[in-house]
Amino acid sequence: MAESYAQAVRNGAMQAGRLHRRLGTEETLTASGGSVDVFGAISALGVPLLLRPLRNLLGAFLNDPVPGILVTTERPMSIQRLTAAHELGHYGLDHRPSLDDETILRRMASSQLRSGDDFQEVEADAFAFAFMMPKWLILQICARQGWTVVDLQRPAVVYQLSLRLGASYEATYRTLRRYELIDQRAMRDLGAVEPRQIKIALLGDYKPTDYRGDVWLLTERDAGWQVDGSRNDVFVLRLREHAAGGYVWDRDELAASGYVVLRDHRDGDGGETVGSDVVRRIMGGVEAPYRGSLSITERRPWAPVPPLTTLSLGMDLTGPEEMGLSRAERRARLAA
Repeated sequence: MAESYAQAVRNGAMQAGRLHRRLGTEETLTASGGSVDVFGAISALGVPLLLRPLRNLLGAFLNDPVPGILVTTERPMSIQRLTAAHELGHYGLDHRPSLDDETILRRMASSQLRSGDDFQEVEADAFAFAFMMPKWLILQICARQGWTVVDLQRPAVVYQLSLRLGASYEATYRTLRRYELIDQRAMRDLGAVEPRQIKIALLGDYKPTDYRGDVWLLTERDAGWQVDGSRNDVFVLRLREHAAGGYVWDRDELAASGYVVLRDHRDGDGGETVGSDVVRRIMGGVEAPYRGSLSITERRPWAPVPPLTTLSLGMDLTGPEEMGLSRAERRARLAA
């Protein structure tokens, strides 16, 4: 067990790195895109995990008679994933049993040692952040999206980064600070913005029944990405449409993915020429849990030739996790 805060943080981060190397996470995500599959890692390691509507707890780690993990069903997917990663840290670091409540989230807001801190919990926290949001994955996503360090000071960018990491907005900007990708002032400025404000700006005149779901902004840069979201998320496809050449994005193809279009409009690029290229915004979502792919092509409607552009993404919109075994464990058992 660690004897100092700094040592506890190092222990947790190093264990996360060892597990990523063991599972080949970086190679997998480089090839397929997507967030770190925390529940899949737990299943791959053979650690028993159950999801339950826990009272006053986010999760628990037990080790008698055998190691096992409990995670609540009463929280959004980002909190479920963070909790599962924390409990996985307890397992990987050979900790004693732990019942984990809201203090996980409160500790997330502090990076300073306080009187009474339990170094076991600090180790598990450090593991959870390093495992869910490794620096190499953040840099990989930024490179794909064309985001610079300056962009990481923008709330809208950090929110979209959080979705691609499968983490909460707050956990993401605090992790950026831990990696020194932003400074303390930028972190405070990001913390002053609520995710709801970002969602409202993205949705424009569309008013959902509530704002619990996330709002993804997807472009051609996301082609081939694995989207791990929730069944009540909304997606805004922002696509350049080469109207001057007679090309249009065929939104009818989206129906095959169970995608329901909520809004569809075109924004000019500022040019004055009739027929100039435009930006097409297609907003929508799914009406039921969905796992599969989403594909849309840009083509000339009258010409039976290969499309100019194709945007295809893998999508798992079956979250959050429900009572019983995790989705990853159920799929592993079905495959076996």
